[in-house]
Amino acid sequence: MRDYQRRHLIIPDVQVRPGVPTEHIAWAAKAAVDYKPDVIVVMGDWWDLPSLSMHDLPGSKEAEGRRVREDIDVGNAAFEMFWQPIKAEMDRLKKNKKRPWDPERHFLMGNHEDRLSRAICRDPKFDGFLSLDDLKTPGFQRHDYLRIVRIDGISYCHSFPNVHSNRAIGGTIVNRLNHVGSSFVQGHQQGFLYASKQYPDHIKHGLVAGRYYQHHESYRAEDVQDCEWSGIVVLNQVHEGDYDLMPLRIGYLRRKYG
Repeated sequence: MRDYQRRHLIIPDVQVRPGVPTEHIAWAAKAAVDYKPDVIVVMGDWWDLPSLSMHDLPGSKEAEGRRVREDIDVGNAAFEMFWQPIKAEMDRLKKNKKRPWDPERHFLMGNHEDRLSRAICRDPKFDGFLSLDDLKTPGFQRHDYLRIVRIDGISYCHSFPNVHSNRAIGGTIVNRLNHVGSSFVQGHQQGFLYASKQYPDHIKHGLVAGRYYQHHESYRAEDVQDCEWSGIVVLNQVHEGDYDLMPLRIGYLRRKYG
């Protein structure tokens, strides 16, 4: 019998940028208030930061009109949309002397947030004008890009770096489970991949959940994105890396909270 079991709520990559819908972020906040997890993990790539993309050349049609400050501000507003209902519920319970709810809250920097760090390294004129501090994540403990965070026996990281380089471990979900070496959760890759592996005295789980947004990316096929999994994930009865998996698709969240 497990002596203590916890619930984790996972928010995959949101990739907020100017002009994209964000009402699904309010749905995730309402789900957090409903499910009252012990741990909330935002997996990174909350900001898209297209103005700092190295894929679109300066002066190109794709890069026209982009502004760093606008990219930052729209992501900050979206994070407030997520955080405020959670904070309000925590305050309400405390004020009414109800059972308190004060979950662990973690924000993992993703490769899109790292665009800001790389831009400052490439162009010193940004130093002192822009920094990661401009990306506001109130109420959440922040973790550096590629830093692995272990919670209740689960390793969390935006993407897991290869032992010999910073390139992400890829391949099948079973391959990743073997290479990471423990139960893990990552974002970074669109869609949903899951596998578990039974050992004589424990189980390891591998989970990739890298999309929670409604918009389409111009560089990817429309039909693929139309059917691709997008949502948040609840892990129930978490204990020493084991858990019961409960993915919540964006369509379900829309029907329940929209």
